[in-house]
Formats: sequence, structure tokens, C-alpha cells
Amino acid sequence: QVQLVESGGGLVQPGGSLRLACAASGSIFRFTGMAWYRQAPGKQRELVATITSGGSANYADSVKGRFTISRDNDKNTMYLQMNSLKPEDTAVYYCNTEFAQWNWGQGTRVTVSS
Repeated sequence: QVQLVESGGGLVQPGGSLRLACAASGSIFRFTGMAWYRQAPGKQRELVATITSGGSANYADSVKGRFTISRDNDKNTMYLQMNSLKPEDTAVYYCNTEFAQWNWGQGTRVTVSS
């Protein structure tokens, strides 16, 4: 089973930026469509962005134009560049396949607050 480890979260002021990383074990990563998800306090987990094995990306309307998903298949790592952060982006961010097929990691917490 592939293991996922998210990192890069933290406390940032509104308008700031963060770059999240998702490290995956196993060579299957490069052949798998991946995604970032987030779960805000008291809310259900939601899909933020997806990226195909070839690098084509899609975004939730709430983050379009502010977030950029990317991947480095040689490093088995996926990224989420988050710019112009808003308080409503506060959540625990997780990575998984685009169909959430692997075990969830521990996530990385992002707090946007002044």
C-alpha cells in the first residue's frame, strides 16, 4: 500500500502564500492521477485540485486562479502552491489519488489568520 506524507502547512496572514508537498512511496505514483483535498473544521472533506499522470490540472472554483497543483514524478512528489490565501482556506490539507483510493496520510494544517 502506498504511504502518503503531507508537509508545508502553517500559519499565514491573509494574502500570503504557502507551498504544500505530498511525498508518496512506491513507483506507481507516476502512473496515477492525484489530488489535493481539504477539510475545514466542522465540514466535510472537499476536493481542491486534481492532476493527471501527465500533468493536466483541474481546480475547484473556490481556488481557481490562486492555487497551482504540480507534480515531480521522478521524486514521487506532488505540490500545491497556494497564493492569495483567504481565511476560508483554513483547513487540514490531504493528498490522495483522484478517486481517494489510498490510505489517507496525517494531513498538513493550514491556518490563514491575521
